[in-house]
Amino acid sequence: GIIVNNNIVLIDTFNYLRNKHRDWDMARVIIQTGCQRLRPVFLTTFTTGFGLLPMASGVSIDLIGRQIEMGGPVASFWLQLASAIVSGLSFATLLTLIVTPAMLMAPYAVRDLWRKFLKLFSGSDTDTPVTA
Repeated sequence: GIIVNNNIVLIDTFNYLRNKHRDWDMARVIIQTGCQRLRPVFLTTFTTGFGLLPMASGVSIDLIGRQIEMGGPVASFWLQLASAIVSGLSFATLLTLIVTPAMLMAPYAVRDLWRKFLKLFSGSDTDTPVTA
């Protein structure tokens, strides 16, 4: 849920900036989107990861008995789940901040390559719009 929310907000910010600043090129819009969303994405990831870190490292805290136990039965029960969530969340955050902006840029990059390809083989020096 955290990663999906981060991606939705990242894409929404991209769409907002693209519509607001039509004079910017796509690379600038994507870089600005990444800069604006970097801190919120890291904060949600770190707070979740650090919140689960004691459980992922096998620490069990008994609030009623006021004891901290390493490797107890309760901690070992949740150890694998917490470890999977922390590692998955960390990896998915990198994907959110690297792969999502790359995928947002991909259609524009392919279109520019196609225009250069057509221009190279058509032999004309003028930029003619390509109709799809």
